Amino acid sequence: MRTALVYHEDMAAARLLWEDPECEIERPERLTAALERLRQRGLEQRCLQLAAREASEAELGLVHSPEYVSLLRGTQTLSTRELQALSGQYDAVYFHPSTFHCARLAVGAALQLVDAVLTGAVHNGLALVRPPGHHGQRAAANGFCVFNNVAIAAKYAKQRHGLHRILIVDWDVHHGQGIQYIFEDDPSVLYFSWHRYEHGHFWPYLRESDADAVGQGQGRGFTVNLPWNQVGMGNADYVAAFLHVLLPVAFEFDPELVLISAGFDSAIGDPEGQMRATPECFSHLTQLLQVLAGGRVCAVLEGGYHLESLSQSVCMVVKALLGDPALPLSGPMEPHHSALESIQRVRAAQAPHWKSLRQQGSTPILNPSTYSLERRASPVSPGGPKFKAAEAQASAALSSLLDQLHLNPTLPVRTAVALTALDAALVLPADVLRQEGSAPQEETRAWARLHEALAQDRALTALGKVLHLLNGILDGQVSSGIAATPEPAAAPTLDVVIRRGLSHGVRRLLCVAVGQLDRPADLADDGRNLWLNIRGKEAAAPSMFQVSVPLPGTTGGFVSCVLALVLPLAYGFQPDLVLVALGPAHGLQAPQAALLASLLRGPAGGRVLVLLEQGSTSQLAGILARVLQGEAPPGLGPFSMASPEDTQALIYLRGQLEAEWKMLQVAGEAGGARPRLNTGSGGSSSPQ
Repeated sequence: MRTALVYHEDMAAARLLWEDPECEIERPERLTAALERLRQRGLEQRCLQLAAREASEAELGLVHSPEYVSLLRGTQTLSTRELQALSGQYDAVYFHPSTFHCARLAVGAALQLVDAVLTGAVHNGLALVRPPGHHGQRAAANGFCVFNNVAIAAKYAKQRHGLHRILIVDWDVHHGQGIQYIFEDDPSVLYFSWHRYEHGHFWPYLRESDADAVGQGQGRGFTVNLPWNQVGMGNADYVAAFLHVLLPVAFEFDPELVLISAGFDSAIGDPEGQMRATPECFSHLTQLLQVLAGGRVCAVLEGGYHLESLSQSVCMVVKALLGDPALPLSGPMEPHHSALESIQRVRAAQAPHWKSLRQQGSTPILNPSTYSLERRASPVSPGGPKFKAAEAQASAALSSLLDQLHLNPTLPVRTAVALTALDAALVLPADVLRQEGSAPQEETRAWARLHEALAQDRALTALGKVLHLLNGILDGQVSSGIAATPEPAAAPTLDVVIRRGLSHGVRRLLCVAVGQLDRPADLADDGRNLWLNIRGKEAAAPSMFQVSVPLPGTTGGFVSCVLALVLPLAYGFQPDLVLVALGPAHGLQAPQAALLASLLRGPAGGRVLVLLEQGSTSQLAGILARVLQGEAPPGLGPFSMASPEDTQALIYLRGQLEAEWKMLQVAGEAGGARPRLNTGSGGSSSPQ
């Protein structure tokens, strides 16, 4: 199995034994509700299920002091009054006679998951644990956290498995200051955290949670803090943070393992976070991380206090780990002005340390955030008005998610391949369908009449296979596919596929054409088709729906092109279908083509059709089939800076397009008003 699920029912034993409005939201039902939802969806059954073990005291000692471990061991025999008195010595913590056992299981679950992934038993997995860990410090419990599960897992991976580069991504809504303190001078661990901050007015009220806290000594640049200074951040804000901050740095860092501090108090409806990201967003974030470290991703549960939002979000992460396509993101993909300000500030703080941020253009001088501790946010009671408002908000979003799950079920055939006899030697994964059929002859001939080049027998046969595969995707029988076309017929076949899709239910079609392929001359520029040509003669944007960029000549340049141009356009456009056409002289190496196809699975909910020339190698087709199945793409090799020419092309296109495509923006605009998108035909409505 590709995905492990690590859990132990004993972790539900610890609970609050006295009244404490601040701590009562951390309750056993957080685990039991999530596990029950995984079972209802049939997701637990698709995972390798591992019962968590207790971490040894030596393993706890990788992070925590012997005195602190001894203190926690002693809580097993304390009375309720003694437990309450000890809890009061820490910030937002409660102890129970079972806490020591539960906390050792939580650490042990994370270590088991690391072992399973790094020994190759599974590709990835989730440790469903409590208590959470990311606030835990060397000699102090903090914020519901006892032992720092993820920090211990990172130390363990270095010690036991000899790793040298580990990425920790903390998407909990609170700053994981415990992890930051443990690794702030360690260049072998890159720690990224976004968190509700509000200029220091939100817990844990720390100056070192701001963007200019970048690490100490040799670890400078290896702490990346993205503070959210307003509530209400949503899907567009989270994806923009990944595309414009985390992923450029992560590709340059080139981790051997990705650990996720997976807190879902950053999801819609949670009373702690008051954010608006919907559960399916976490599926997209997980997919984006799976292109790193060969797909070796270990997610460990942190916070999350709205049971339904938490449970749905956990399911979305597990589906992504299993390779299922993510549901399309809902809502307008336009980051908030405050989010762009935060992104701008963190890029400025990190630019001195990372080439990947410097090569995307000049960065402004970092100004200190407005910071004070004048007011302290009061805890949100499950019965209070803020909680009820968050409940209503979440209820509507989660109802919409259930509708999407009904309308977009996981398809029995995730990927199909329609190739010709010369590709017979191709070895495909067992669950990839080798399609033998063709579209009806009359349908194929009718479309072939559009182009003389399609009348030849080889081209006509190939067109029939392509149309049959396209029909399967449009009819919901297949999620994605790969098809081959003869070289002289590549452009005509692409033209037919675009027209067939747009005339049969596709509302918005994104075409990423790589190589010597021109946009069909009489294709309407009506906002339904976004044409992006990579390897164009020059950087150009005749309209917001026609973009051309030269193929970058380095790994860094290619990654920048994908993260700073291709994906922001794709997520902003919100297509129903993505076509990736590798045409004549496309110039992509197999790992580059695989990365492109893998990342483009997200925006269209997995509906991707890749068109190859029949002269392409079987190796390329096999790699593409695997990434469309959800496997990780092969690594790109050593990071190299983009050329000045490639950098200038990217800056030019961003300047031309970012007023219409908001996902391209990396800085807040002066003033607050931002114009709506205009269609190429002069309309005034945004693609919906």
